[in-house]
Amino acid sequence: MRYLPHTEADRETMLARIGVDAIDALFADIPADKRLTAPLDLPLSKSEIEVERLLGAMAARNVAAGAVPFFVGAGAYRHHVPASVDHLIQRSEFLTSYTPYQPEIAQGTLQYLFEFQTQVANLTGMEVANASMYDGSTATAEAVLMAHRVTKRSKAVLSGGLHPQYRSVVRTISRTASDDYSELPPDPTGTEAILDAIDGETSCVVVQTPSFYGHLVDLRPIAEKAHANGALLIAVFTEAVALGAIEPPGPQGADIVVGEGQSIGNPLTFGGPYVGLFATRQKFVRQMPGRLCGETVDAEGRRGFVLTLSTREQHIRRDKATSNICTNSGLCALAFTIHLSLLGEAGLTKLAALNHANAVKLAETLSQVPGVSVLNDSFFNEFTVRLPKPAAAVAEALAAKGVLAGVPVSRLEPEAPELADLMVVAATEINTDADRAAYAAALVEVL
Repeated sequence: MRYLPHTEADRETMLARIGVDAIDALFADIPADKRLTAPLDLPLSKSEIEVERLLGAMAARNVAAGAVPFFVGAGAYRHHVPASVDHLIQRSEFLTSYTPYQPEIAQGTLQYLFEFQTQVANLTGMEVANASMYDGSTATAEAVLMAHRVTKRSKAVLSGGLHPQYRSVVRTISRTASDDYSELPPDPTGTEAILDAIDGETSCVVVQTPSFYGHLVDLRPIAEKAHANGALLIAVFTEAVALGAIEPPGPQGADIVVGEGQSIGNPLTFGGPYVGLFATRQKFVRQMPGRLCGETVDAEGRRGFVLTLSTREQHIRRDKATSNICTNSGLCALAFTIHLSLLGEAGLTKLAALNHANAVKLAETLSQVPGVSVLNDSFFNEFTVRLPKPAAAVAEALAAKGVLAGVPVSRLEPEAPELADLMVVAATEINTDADRAAYAAALVEVL
């Protein structure tokens, strides 16, 4: 029996104090067509054994990423994660640690967050990084809000190469904050005229490289045009391994760099939890959201670590906070740091080169299939192919043949029917010649 202590009179009193007539008014921000009008069609109760059997049967319908040739990316990538990473993060002092508010008993947690920040700053070519965000999409939205604070403007220009889900999160945050935004059309060919969209009212330009469609973007001319108009350049990435091969956004003029760190140390895990990376210039550090760990010395001159420049709403007045994100992805950040430490600079560079080489082989293999064309002139480990049939149907048919072939663009851009024949395909170090051959053979049959 559910424990519902409030009486009808209690509810009326609370609603009156809030100033609304009915509970439904509390959900006014949720579109009406997204609200349930009746209880879900689910059994009211089952025994624990029955639930286990039911959920087990449902889970068995999934095709595990490691069970078949796997070429899915679009923001979440399957890489090899050394067993030592999982072993170390499951140590109790890491697995069960809480917010490091008391530095005298949290030096280990604070140190690995400090090392994580150092790694992210080095990867992105920036001067300072925070102790992680929830994921890449929310980090992007927080970067837009930060740019608005820095520039005292409220218009964001979103590239058509920005991941559709990232654009959606920025759109939601902007509407909630009553900020303006301008979205360029989807850019599968990598030829958008983003410079023309920057003007004197622009707060920031948000550009992803490699883009959602896999194209590498030269950020320098975009940074120059943005800075000439008093705007900031926010560079976004979804594939952290790419930073082992391409020039980081920092030297190209980016003011804020954000992205997804899942590729390093973190498995797919059905879409989360992941770890958002966030780095910026030193001059903007006081506007940076999230936690920041700093290095200090104690009364006896010994090296130590502390939370510093805290601008989170848990630490200061809510109206003065830079963000109301109330935690960081600590365990995922630790996994990232352990894996990257094991790789080292030489290992990351080698891993990135292997990813790119496998992607080149895959692009060459698929382009030989009649009716298939690769749209990209440049890419890292992900690219877009045009198919002679709707990509969604092809992906389902290939899945039935035991090949997870990629992400149909139509799944993430349902309002752009002209993109229905496009598929975003990813290749990482886990793919073999046999995987690529199986993909091509199955694709020939399906087409």
